[in-house]
Amino acid sequence: MATLPALLAEYGESHQNPTNKLVHWVCVPLIMFSLIGLLWSVPVPAAVRAASPWLNWGTLVMAGALLYYVRLSGRLALGMVLVWLVMAGALRAVAGAAVLPLWAVCLILFALAWVGQFWGHKVEGKKPSFLKDLQFLLIGPLWLLHFVYRRLGWQY
Repeated sequence: MATLPALLAEYGESHQNPTNKLVHWVCVPLIMFSLIGLLWSVPVPAAVRAASPWLNWGTLVMAGALLYYVRLSGRLALGMVLVWLVMAGALRAVAGAAVLPLWAVCLILFALAWVGQFWGHKVEGKKPSFLKDLQFLLIGPLWLLHFVYRRLGWQY
């Protein structure tokens, strides 16, 4: 498995254009949010639902991604847990307040965010990293978070 610095550097190669970077700051979190929300909307067995309203396919996928992130950087993994907690709370709020069902809101966000991502890469003039290696779908959020850590002077 490649090291975190190598993965971040390789991901960064196709994200140099300021417009594409800005698009990623908006669209990557929206894709994460909407994907978790879509998975959150898939029904779970009644026994699971009764055990906890937080146990669902979205949190299961988050837990799987967390295992990958811990292998790369425990500190960044902890940051991702905080990001996911905020997203989970927002998903609960959207589910309770939206005119449309949560899955419909998330499907619209998911589609629009991917349109934005591909437009950003068209501006960049480079293909998205995940077309070369699917693990870059998980690296994108860490790439953004590592900038936050740097800005705060935190090691990762």
